Amino acid sequence: MGVKDDLRQRYDSLSPALQQVAKHVLDHPNEVVTTSMRAVGTRAGATPATLVRFAQHLGYAGWPQFKQAVAAEMGLGSSDAYGARAKTLIGRARDQGLAGEMFEVQRRNLENTHRQSEAALQRACAVLEKANAVHAAGFRACFPIAFSFVYVYRMFRASVHLVDGQGGSLEMQQRAFAKGDALLVASFAPYSREALQVAQAAKAAGLRIVAVTDSIASPLSLLADETLLFAIDSPSFFPSVAAGVAVTEALVEMLASRAGKGVIRRIDEAEGQLFESGAYLQAPRLRGA
Repeated sequence: MGVKDDLRQRYDSLSPALQQVAKHVLDHPNEVVTTSMRAVGTRAGATPATLVRFAQHLGYAGWPQFKQAVAAEMGLGSSDAYGARAKTLIGRARDQGLAGEMFEVQRRNLENTHRQSEAALQRACAVLEKANAVHAAGFRACFPIAFSFVYVYRMFRASVHLVDGQGGSLEMQQRAFAKGDALLVASFAPYSREALQVAQAAKAAGLRIVAVTDSIASPLSLLADETLLFAIDSPSFFPSVAAGVAVTEALVEMLASRAGKGVIRRIDEAEGQLFESGAYLQAPRLRGA
C-alpha cells in the first residue's frame, strides 16, 4: 500500500494533531519532498516533535524516512545512477545492433506517449488558448522541449515567452507571471529544482499549468491543471527527451489547427520576415532559371 493510501485509511484513527499533519501531507506532498521539516511544520501548524511522532506512528523511524517514502512514491530517486547505467554500454562500440536498439526504444516511447497523452492534448490546447500569455520553461535536458515549443508557437502567436533564467534572471522572469496567463513546464525524474520553482511561482500567481513530464505523480503534475506524459526510456545512460519534443510538437500542431484561417497569414508573415532578415538563407537560384 502506498503512503497516501495508508494515510487515507488511517486518517480517522489519528489524533486531531496528527490529522492536521496528515491533511497537509495529502494536500501538499511536494512540500514534504522539497522543503525542510521545520518548513513543513510551520505550514502544517505543527511542531517538529509532532512531525516525528506522526512519522513514527505510521511505522517509520523518523521524518527523514517518511520523507524518503513519499519521494519514492512520487518516482523520485528510484532510477539507477547515470554512471551505473553507462557500465552496460562499455565494450559495445562494435555491436551492430547498438544504434538499432536505441531507435527501437524510441519507437516504443512514441507509441506510449501517443497513447498516454492523446486525450490530454485537447485539454492542454484549451488551457493555452484561453491564456492572455503563455510562458514555457524547461531546464537542462528539458530545455529543448521548452525552446522548440516557444520557437514554433511564436510563429503564429506573439504572447509566448521562454522562461530560461539566463544570467540569473529566473526570479525577474517569474515577475512577469500574471493571473490569466498559463505555463507549460517540462521535467522528468530526477526533477529539476528550477522547474519546480517556476511551477510553484506560477501557481502562486494564479496561472494555469500544463506539465510535460514522465509521471502523473511527479511534482509538476501534482501542481498542474493538465499533464502531458512522455516516455523517457533509453538503452543509453541518460533518459530520452525525444518523445517530450514530439508531444509538444503535436500540441503546437493542434493549436495551429484550432486557431482558424488567420493563423495562415501570421505564419506566412513570420516566415517572410525570417527570409528578409537573413535568418533563413534563400535557396540558391539555378543558372539559366
